This record gives sequence, structure tokens and C-alpha cells, in this order.
Amino acid sequence: MVVFRRGGARDDHEPGDPPEPADAFDPFDPEPDLRYEIRAEDLIRPLIMPEPGRLLRLRKQPTNAPLVQVEDAYITGRFDLRALDLEYLFRFERCRFEEPPDVREATLLGLVFRRCWLPGLKARNMRSRNDVRLIRCAVEVEHTVKGHSETAVQRGDDRERGRPDAAINLTDAAIEGSVVLTRTRIEHSRGKAIQADRLEITGALLAYRLEADGEIRVPGLKTGGNVNFSGATLHNPDGFALNGNGLHIGGSLLCEVDTYGPPKARKRFSANGIIYLPSAKVDSDIVLRGARLHTSQHGPIVVDQWKSRDPYLDPRPAISADRLRVDGNVELSDDFRATGTIRMVNAHIGGTLRLAHAEISVARGYVEPYYDRALHIDGTEINGDIEATSLTVPMGQCRLSDVTVGGNVLAWNATLQHHERDVFSARRAKIAGNLHLTDATVEGTLRLQGIEVGGSIDLYGTDVSKPAVRPNTSFSVDVRAGRIGRDLVFTANRERRFHAEGGVNLDGAVVARRVDLSGAVLQSSERDGIALDLGSVSADEFALMPDIAPRGQVVLAGAHCVTLDDNPELWEATGGLDLEDFRYDSMKVPIGIKDDAAVDQRIRLLRRAMGGYRPGPYDQLAEMLRTSGNEEHASTVLFKKQQFRYESLADGYRFLGPLVRLWSWLQRSMVGYGYRPGRAVGWLLLLLIAGSVWFATGHTDHPCLTDTENYAQSGGRCAVNSDDKGLEWSPVLYTVDLLVPIVDFGNKGRWFMEGADKWVAVGFTAMGWTLATTVAAGVTRALRRN
Repeated sequence: MVVFRRGGARDDHEPGDPPEPADAFDPFDPEPDLRYEIRAEDLIRPLIMPEPGRLLRLRKQPTNAPLVQVEDAYITGRFDLRALDLEYLFRFERCRFEEPPDVREATLLGLVFRRCWLPGLKARNMRSRNDVRLIRCAVEVEHTVKGHSETAVQRGDDRERGRPDAAINLTDAAIEGSVVLTRTRIEHSRGKAIQADRLEITGALLAYRLEADGEIRVPGLKTGGNVNFSGATLHNPDGFALNGNGLHIGGSLLCEVDTYGPPKARKRFSANGIIYLPSAKVDSDIVLRGARLHTSQHGPIVVDQWKSRDPYLDPRPAISADRLRVDGNVELSDDFRATGTIRMVNAHIGGTLRLAHAEISVARGYVEPYYDRALHIDGTEINGDIEATSLTVPMGQCRLSDVTVGGNVLAWNATLQHHERDVFSARRAKIAGNLHLTDATVEGTLRLQGIEVGGSIDLYGTDVSKPAVRPNTSFSVDVRAGRIGRDLVFTANRERRFHAEGGVNLDGAVVARRVDLSGAVLQSSERDGIALDLGSVSADEFALMPDIAPRGQVVLAGAHCVTLDDNPELWEATGGLDLEDFRYDSMKVPIGIKDDAAVDQRIRLLRRAMGGYRPGPYDQLAEMLRTSGNEEHASTVLFKKQQFRYESLADGYRFLGPLVRLWSWLQRSMVGYGYRPGRAVGWLLLLLIAGSVWFATGHTDHPCLTDTENYAQSGGRCAVNSDDKGLEWSPVLYTVDLLVPIVDFGNKGRWFMEGADKWVAVGFTAMGWTLATTVAAGVTRALRRN
């Protein structure tokens, strides 16, 4: 071991040497004590050109450990080990360097700086067989330094391309141990704090509580262990705070709270600038629990390609990690807060994406394309869950289009706000488990068009208000053409009701089990006027029991369910119901065979809800009742259907309306439109009795009674034809012959009638034809129905 202490002082202090200072050396004093000065060349020369005289300044320890240790020294001149191959581990404690140490292309056993002050570090292409450490150091680039291009500040217009501009330059270096930057402060606000392109580290990169003013640039970084920035503070507001393009981390990327020390001494990771990780690969987890990220929402756009008008760009992201591949979890949770977009497009996450108790916000855009997405993970594949419990988005869109999730999407108690725009967009997303957005507060539209969910979509207790307004739609919840493996639930949760200010659109969705809107409050936009659109939806069960009457129209056209469960509030929707081709096979609460009041109520609800005549809903209700064995009530429904049909026809015919109503009354009263055949028999018997009594008690004073040569008489009646002398008068048979058209029983037209009898006979003939016609119409209708 070779040890240097104090500026020029040796451990083997001899008489005549200057006295050692009593006070300790402060390496961070901008005006260092020159008594601690030691020239850099005096440190290097004995190692590369040993001379007998110079060796007197070194103290040899009993061991032969290859360690060069320098303590409490102000090192002046240029510490230059460039391209040297030295089997020494250099350790500097409480040292201050006048010029940046230069270890470019050098091969060392190790390099350690502890509580040192450096104006920079040149270590490009360095090889170290052990750790490289800067612990509790300060690296401050002086802007007036000249001749040190790797650490000096350069203007953009005179910078030579490929020429590094960094306080610490580890480009293409290879470290067979770890790189430790714990509690080090790096200031290079007008350049890069660290440039370590293609740095290879066998171990880990540990930067606990690092403070960096300037970009941390590590594209192509490869580590065998973790990269840990816990408690670090990165500041580069006009650019990348951390540039890890294409890096490969053999462990985890940890940027969370450093819990070392008592609770008050704990420190969060924070970054003022962009975390840039496109095409990065992390073999374990990415953890930013409790981190603080901020990107200026009104400052300059960092990347020239982001200045285009491409609507799918996010020009001011807090994290930009397209094509990121993480084998474990990504944790942006537990009081994580970000100002700027979290962008991970076409990424792969082998575990879970955690956003629980996080807050992400962006500035609202006012010119298209708005560029105000808070979360943008289009096309990302997540093998685990998306856990977003209590996620807060004060402003911005969560966009998850074409995302594939192997587990569940859990967003209980979330607060998502992006009023009058799409606040949560998951078009064509595929979720193997469930989508739970429950007890949430949402401002904007939930756009779930074309989503595929293996389990259920649960939005119970969620309040969705201020929907997006578009030329063709303005619903609060849009699940058009969705495919749901189990239930679609929009229900109340205890005291909290599901509320959709702009209505719910499920047009064309396929739900394997149940669509449940029990206790829901549905409204509609003034333009569309639709509170609930279930057009062409198919499900095993519809539970349509809103808490209050929907404010708008309910569309059930083309929908189909096996079981329907509803309440009167549904049918009292202010905009009515569109029931065209709506089919249901049974009702959750069946109508009893003797419950006439329930059928009458159902018919009243249908008529009021449709606001006019539509045959299909009555046919469907009758078919459902007939299938369940309730033929009598099915006939009642069809009876009412015909009544309403003629009323509608009468309203349509301006001048012939009274005749239509008369014909309707005749059919209704005589045969019940064919559904009450017993009425025809009753009318027939009544007319038969009336006619028989009339003709039996009636008489004639016509001279035919005394003219026996020209007329035949029987029972006080005269036969028209004198040849019918064998004809016997029967009031019953005569009345039957009058009432039954076409068929002749031998009495019609053979008896002489005059006066009132004549007109009564004509009336009975007309009644017979009327009765026959109505019976024929009813029978035809019944046969056509069957």
C-alpha cells in the first residue's frame, strides 16, 4: 500500500519538515489551503518511473497490497493516467483536484473518490477490475475552464459532433465491479452531468441520493445488477434528466424513496426533465414508488422529431419508454407524482403495471392535436395486472388502445378528469380478467369501443360526468362492439349510485351473462337525447332497473336476452323506448296466470314508452307469455295490439277515421279481433233469441192469410210461393237462416214479411254478414299468427 497524506507531507515525518496543520482539510472550500498541496506529477511519477530519491516520500506498509491512497490533499496540476496499465487501486479521500483526473483508456485495479471535489472526470474507455466510486463527492464544472473539452461548456453552434461534453465521461468504459455515486453532487447545467454511452458494468450502478444538474446520459448501458437512483435528484428541465436509450439492466431500475436513516431523513427520487428509456430492457422491475417527476408543459420541445403535428406523439413526457421491455413489474405507485405524460407505447411488461395512489397530470391542450395525454401505453403487452387503485389524473387522458393485459385492470376509487374529452380510452384492448373502475369519479368519456374482456366490466358506484362532445357521439360510457366474458355492471354501491351524465352506449356489445343497471342514474346529452343504447346487444340477462326514470331515450332495438328484469322507472324514460325487434325469452319475475293486473300494467307501460303504435313489442310480449304457458294473457296482449293498431290507422286516415273506429269496435265487441271467439258465439245466441222472440210474437194482417189459393199459410205466416204448402213456419230456423250468410236452411226468402218485420229481417241479415265477416277476419288473423 502506498499512502499520501497532506499536501507534500509524509507519514514518516522527519525533523526539519514543515509542521502539520492542526485544522482538517476542507476539499469543498473554493479557496483551498495551500499547505495541503501536492502536485499530481509527484503522485504519478513513483508509480510509472520509480526513483530512489522519490521513494523516500512514500511509506511502504508491511503488506504488498496494490493500493494508492491519498488523503487530505489539494492535488494541483494534471492527474494524467491516460492509456496506462497500472495494477493499483487508487483511493482518494477528502481531496480536491485543480484539474479533472484523466484516466481515459487506462486499465486500473479500481478507482475511489470519497468526499472529494473534482472539476470533472475523464474516464472514457477506461477499464477497471473493481469498483469505480464517487461517494459524497462534488463534481462541479467551472464554465471558465479552457482546454478541457470533455468537461467544458460548449455552445451548440461550435460543438464538434461526437465530442463529449460531460462532467463525468465514462463512455465505452468497462467496470468489472460496480459504479457507486452515492450522495455525490454533479453540477453541469449547461452540459451533461454524466455521459456513459455503452458503459458496461459487471455489477450495479448505485447512485443513492445523487444530485445531478445536467443530463444523465447512459444509452446502451449494460449492467449485471441493479441501477439504483433512490433518493436521487436529477435536474435538467430543458432536456433529458435521464437518457437510457437502449440500456440493458441485469437487475432492477430503482428510482424510489431512499429509506436510510430516520423517517425525517428519508428522501424521494425526483427528476426535473424527461426520463427517456426507449428500447430499454430491464431483467427485473422498474420501481418509482413515491417518485416526483416533472417536465415543463410550456417549455421547449426536446426532440426535433416531436415538433411535428403527428397526433400520436407526446412532445412533453415525464417518461418516454417506447418499446420498453421489463420482465418484472413497473411500479409508478405509492404517492408517485408526475407532471407530464407517462408514455410506454408498444412496450412489454412481464409482471404488473402498478399506478396505485399515483397522480399524473398534464397541461390541457386547446389546439388540435391536443397533446394532453397523462398515460399513453398503446399496444403495450402486460402479462400481469394494471393496478390503478386511487389513481388521480387531475387533467389528461389515459390512453390504452390495443393494450393486452393478462390479468385484471383494477381502478377502485380512481379520479380521472379530462372534461368534454375522452378521459379513458381503451379501444380494442384485450383484458383476460376483469375491468374494475368502481367508486370512481370521472369527468370525460370512458371510451371502451371494441374492448374484449374475459371477465366482467364493473363500474358500480362510478360517477361519469362532462362527456366528450363529438360530431357523431357524446356518451359518457362507450362500450360499442365490446365482447364481455361475464357481466357488464353499472350499478349502485351502497349509497353511491352509478351515474352517467351523457348516457351509456353498448350498441352491438356481446355479454355472456348479465347487463346490470340496477340503481343507475342515466341522463343524456341535449344533442343526442339517448340515455341508454342497448341496440343489438345480446346477453343472458338484462337487469334494467334504474333508480329513477332515465332522462332521455332508451334504445333496445335489435337487442336480445334470455331473461329480462326491469322496473317501471325504465319504461318511464323521458325520451321513450325504442323496442323494435327487441327479444326476450322470459322475465325474471314471471307474470302469473291469474295476475291480470300485471299484464294490464305491462301493456300500459309499453304503450306509454313507445309513444305510438309498434306491433313488434306486443308480439314479443305475447310470444314470451305463450312460451311460458300463459296463453290467456298472450291473447290479451294481441287483443290490445289490434285495438291500438286500429286507433293508429284511424288517426292516419283524415276522413275515413270514424269508419275505421267503427270497424274496430265491431271486431273488438263481436270477436275480440279473433282472440275472443266466445264473443261471436254469445252474439249469435243473443241475436238468435232476439230474432226468435220477435218473429214468434209478431203477426201480419196481410190478405195473404185469407188467400189460400195463392199463398200457403203456417203459424200465422204466409209463404211467398204457393207451392210451398208443406213448409212449416219456425221463428228459430228463420232467424238462423237470416244470421248465417251464404248457407240456406230453407227459410230465407220464403216467408212474406212486411212493415217492421221486413226491416228487422234485413237488420238480422246485415248483422249476420257483419258477424261472419268479423269472425273470418279474426280467424284469419289467428291462423296467420300461428
